[in-house]
Amino acid sequence: MRCFALIAVSIGIASDPLSATVTKSSWPQWRGDGLGVASDTKVTLEWSPTNGVLWRTPLPGRGHSSPVILDGRIYLTTDVEGEAIPGVKPVKHILNNEDFKHPDAFGADLKHELRVLCVDAKTGKLLWNQLAYSGPAFDDRHRKGSYAAPTVAAEADRVFAYFGSEGLYCFDTKGSLIWSNSVGGLATLGLGASASPVLGAKAVIVQCDQDNGESSFIAGFDKKTGKQIWKVARQVSVSWATPIVVTAGGREQVIASGSEKIVAYDTATGEEIWSHEGLENNAVPSPVANSKTAYLVSGYPRKRILAIALGAKGDLTGTTNLLWKYEKGSGYVPSPLLLNDDLYLMTDSGLLSCLDAKTGTVRYDSERLPDPAKFTASPIAVDGHLLLTSETGDTFVLKAGTKYEFVRKNPIGEKVFASLAVVDGRIFIRGETNLFCIGR
Repeated sequence: MRCFALIAVSIGIASDPLSATVTKSSWPQWRGDGLGVASDTKVTLEWSPTNGVLWRTPLPGRGHSSPVILDGRIYLTTDVEGEAIPGVKPVKHILNNEDFKHPDAFGADLKHELRVLCVDAKTGKLLWNQLAYSGPAFDDRHRKGSYAAPTVAAEADRVFAYFGSEGLYCFDTKGSLIWSNSVGGLATLGLGASASPVLGAKAVIVQCDQDNGESSFIAGFDKKTGKQIWKVARQVSVSWATPIVVTAGGREQVIASGSEKIVAYDTATGEEIWSHEGLENNAVPSPVANSKTAYLVSGYPRKRILAIALGAKGDLTGTTNLLWKYEKGSGYVPSPLLLNDDLYLMTDSGLLSCLDAKTGTVRYDSERLPDPAKFTASPIAVDGHLLLTSETGDTFVLKAGTKYEFVRKNPIGEKVFASLAVVDGRIFIRGETNLFCIGR
């Protein structure tokens, strides 16, 4: 399980663009377009707490959502925790036919203020701080996690913030609430929600897998009105992977990872387009894809990577649509990175592997960083380099390519759990207490 619940030009955008295309002036959702690949060049790749930081802005509360940037504004979420509320208890969980409570489950009985923040990307000024929800939580979270783990999605004049059981909210760019809707109570084995909302042409889509899978579903909501357009049940146990939207075979589809089953749905109707047997592990890393191939990854309790050809319909299990599989190198939490014809895998301890994305051939395997570190943030790529940011706030810079080549380590001076964002030649890092802007 994703027990932290934090749980995607010389590099260029992936050769086959996804729905929310990353440009030099936008990073509109989780990992930009789900891939974590920036189109920027001439980006500063060396910094420290006293060098290269253009500004830092203190952030209220606690949150692990990543920065989203659109039209010069940065959007984040946070949870301001208060005192315990007498008599409040989290939803009960059953695992293997027995009552289950995770030893690190925490927080449902506290008062929570779940907020959406907007920061000026040039100056770091906090432009607005709006309350979305106030009250107790339906389920616990992991002590290391946050109820503000899912990253927002932004489009034109709308910002979509998702807090799992505590609701889906749409704000305008000035901070006014346009609409809100509930997905109901989501049981996540006491570890919290983490899958971020993704955008189709007409719908904002949320993946809501729960406990043993009896109540799991995925749903699409009208971006203008918030009305639920479709909802499809999923016989898939609780997962924490953000789905990815891609156009393949002439149809826009959202690909949802899962332990028991991997499914692609039509973003407009929820119709199942294709499926494949699942990862048979906890579905935590988010999939990556282009218009030809989807890559599904898991790292616990076993490591498994599946490359599935897109364009077909129906049950693809046992067919030639499974191009290759690999059972080494993947992480429990960090998502993979797809860059042109290279697929990068990183473990939670920072071991880095590179595979040929077309064939699965190993280019290099389990290369170790010069310093030991733990990773929750997913890697990103920018200007011919890979950026791997550890929980202690050190960003390891490596050259992208078929050979492992370490360049440098950049400290920021505080813990980091959120993945980085890149816009207009600047790198944005959400630390435990501050938002940093790195640049010239």
